[in-house]
Amino acid sequence: MADTREHVLTGTRGSIAVREWSHRRPRYVALVVHGYGEHIGRYEQVADVLTAHGAAVFGPDHQGHGRSAGERVVIEDFEDVVSDVHAVAELARAACPGLPVVVVGHSMGGLIAARYAQRYGHELAALVLSGPVIGVWETPGRLLAHDEIPDIPISPAALSRDPAVGAAYAADPLVWHGRMKRPTLEAFVRTLEIVAKAGDVGRLPLLWLHGDDDRLVPLAGSRIGVERFSGGNLTERIYPGARHEVFHETNKAEVFADLIRFLDGVLTGWDRS
Repeated sequence: MADTREHVLTGTRGSIAVREWSHRRPRYVALVVHGYGEHIGRYEQVADVLTAHGAAVFGPDHQGHGRSAGERVVIEDFEDVVSDVHAVAELARAACPGLPVVVVGHSMGGLIAARYAQRYGHELAALVLSGPVIGVWETPGRLLAHDEIPDIPISPAALSRDPAVGAAYAADPLVWHGRMKRPTLEAFVRTLEIVAKAGDVGRLPLLWLHGDDDRLVPLAGSRIGVERFSGGNLTERIYPGARHEVFHETNKAEVFADLIRFLDGVLTGWDRS
């Protein structure tokens, strides 16, 4: 397990808690962008895989999530969250100057990471999207149609075929287990439209990971967004039977191997550039 450090940054709407998994001699920086209702602490194994591969890993708890400030799970504008992630990138670059930077975003974090790449893609070596909220995602519209947002929490069983993953999620006090909130749902709708209209990311290397039994962020809707968003330098890995959190799935060894293979290709190209 990598050594960890905790940082606190001044974010756009309050303090942002940041975790760093350090490396003595890193060859690249990985920014990990977590999903809705969770926190960066759930990415310990992802960070261990990346640090073993030579990365210094940094990731924030988004506003309203984990140990960061703000009303729980309220995000009024995802542009603010993108700016917060960029502040984390600046922290990472100060600690590891001159190294290539990759962003790994999961679910809602995939939407944030996609928008990040549209705004700051010139600073990135690669982008990884896992079960990303991008393209067509019907959940916000269905919930916003109600006068009162229905209390339909995320089912732990929808995360992974491994029951231990769902059990840990259900017992985690830093995970939000209540209903979604209207400002966040409205922000999802706006940002999906912004990403769709803002164009592709050119030749930025993009790895898309998705389970074909993802019931939280269905594959077909994300495909529409990914194909529109990619500039053509796309590597796609779809896992039969896998649910939403492919990094926590029963075939996670395969997923991590695909991730490392992709990063090896990116870093080899970077070394030659």
